[in-house]
Amino acid sequence: MTSERAYVPTMPPAALVTADELLQMSFPDKRVELVRGVLVVREPPGYHHGAVTARLAQILINYADAHEQGQVLAGDAGFKLEANPDTVRGPDLAFVRRDRAPNPAPRGFADFPPDLAVEILSPRDRPGEVLAKVADWLNAGTPLVWVIDPERRRARVYRQDGSEAIVAEDTPLDGEQVLPGFSCPLGDIL
Repeated sequence: MTSERAYVPTMPPAALVTADELLQMSFPDKRVELVRGVLVVREPPGYHHGAVTARLAQILINYADAHEQGQVLAGDAGFKLEANPDTVRGPDLAFVRRDRAPNPAPRGFADFPPDLAVEILSPRDRPGEVLAKVADWLNAGTPLVWVIDPERRRARVYRQDGSEAIVAEDTPLDGEQVLPGFSCPLGDIL
């Protein structure tokens, strides 16, 4: 009796991408992040997402500027959170305290985590992927993460100490120690 082995072709492992290589790539009309060397490409999130992001950006910028607290970044500014393999995440909004804001601003990705990362959910976001992003932010040292859900009209607040809270529409988002004194009813953003 002859024993035959089936030939199963193997695919070479995909080459991991670095943060520097990502800076040189172009993905028109897509949102791209790098997660442990692997590109994650998604469609733009849509009009309502953009409106909520813009409203919150305006409120945060006005507050941060008036109180000289730091810098608000919008539009998926990239933060390199891990190296070898690289992870570059881009929150919908980020805040960096004045004493941590680099001068001059880096032309590429920031090599540090923001003090506040804000993720605004879109209908296509999957819960597991969102939680993975939250974990990446917190593990990298971001003290405060807001995940805003316009559809359900609520937000989740995640803190580096492992605590979390749910913010209802009529409850304010609080800047806590990251943005002292900041408070804005979630309904004003949605």
